[in-house]
Amino acid sequence: MLKLKLHWQILIALGLAVMMGSLTGVDAAIFGLKFYDVYNFLGTLFLNALKMLIVPLIVSAIITGMMGIGASGSLGRLGGKTLVYYMTTSLFAILIGLAVVNMVQPGIVDGEPAKEIIGLSADTSSFEQKVEGKGAGDVAEIFIRMVPPNIVNAAANGQMLGLIFFSLLFGYFLANLQGKKGDTQRDFWQGVFDIMMKITELVMKFAPIGVFGLVAKVIASTGLEAFEPLAMFFFSVLAALLVHFLVTMPLLLAFVGKVNPIAMYRAMAPALLTAFSTSSSSATLPLTMDCVEKNAGVSNKTSSFVLPLGATVNMDGTALYECVAAIFIAQAYGLDLSFAMQFTIVLTALLTSIGVAGIPSASLVAISIILAAIGLPAEGIGLILAVDRVLDMCRTSVNVFSDACGAVILARLEGEKPLQQKA
Repeated sequence: MLKLKLHWQILIALGLAVMMGSLTGVDAAIFGLKFYDVYNFLGTLFLNALKMLIVPLIVSAIITGMMGIGASGSLGRLGGKTLVYYMTTSLFAILIGLAVVNMVQPGIVDGEPAKEIIGLSADTSSFEQKVEGKGAGDVAEIFIRMVPPNIVNAAANGQMLGLIFFSLLFGYFLANLQGKKGDTQRDFWQGVFDIMMKITELVMKFAPIGVFGLVAKVIASTGLEAFEPLAMFFFSVLAALLVHFLVTMPLLLAFVGKVNPIAMYRAMAPALLTAFSTSSSSATLPLTMDCVEKNAGVSNKTSSFVLPLGATVNMDGTALYECVAAIFIAQAYGLDLSFAMQFTIVLTALLTSIGVAGIPSASLVAISIILAAIGLPAEGIGLILAVDRVLDMCRTSVNVFSDACGAVILARLEGEKPLQQKA
């Protein structure tokens, strides 16, 4: 029996949602049950399932990730340089996304928020309370929230920054815990992470149904006008990814790595095409390593450390996408993001891109985390799903290229001679 891949299932569900939403509208019913209520039920159930994953998934993902870094004994000279590179390029990507989404303002249509056009209806009072009277001077509060007095209470109230910070600390010190106690703890958290991966895969099997419900609900209430701001969002993300891919990374290669960027594109072409088609950094990893070693001339010693770590924690394209998506949703609600709130988005996107990047559909969970961190409803995620597949292919290519550039730049800093050096 032919089994369609998930992205084809989602595309079919999207087409059916547009057709059914247009045909039924808000009032059509069968046996006294409104189609609109059915759409709302399916969409809400899927969003709740995504929210259910957030706390256990982010805690276990970050702890196991930090365990892997520490357990390999890699937090030495090369490890330190690698982490600095990954944090720097992810930050550059997020800031590019922030600049583009603020310039284009995809959530604003004809000078008005796209809330009614898109069909967003959730209450935003909690967000408005957070931002009331806030400004650039309130950035200090963000760092205070990173150290919550009660970690259980922070998890219950969706204070994600504190949860992420605690998980980073816990994972780092767990990696250095010796003996039977350390082994037991590591086995436990690895088991939790593996279970959460399975649950996430299960939830994502129902993504086509969730997409159908969320999009059909919007089309039933607003018509096809909802796709205008969505198209602007799509091109905003694409433009930001291209700037990072064609400007930021070549500049780093030329001025830090002292190598020819054109030669790097040629060397990585097979891996980039594979990343684009599979939408998976992990699945592309063997080919990425092959291209970096054979075509770019990086030693196995460097590539075998930098690239597997990068496939887990270095997600420039994903971090950029999360930032643009969160601000697009805020714009659509007509909410004015202060400097402090935008800084929160940047910081949370940076940390979640490290913590949950290796999981299936990481961007959906990460965007939920960012929206929770700034007090925004998660309902806008449903519409983003409509264009997520194509953007996923693009951002995965950016992720893989950044990993490969990191291997070349770090090899150069370690005294190796990858690619053709500049005179």
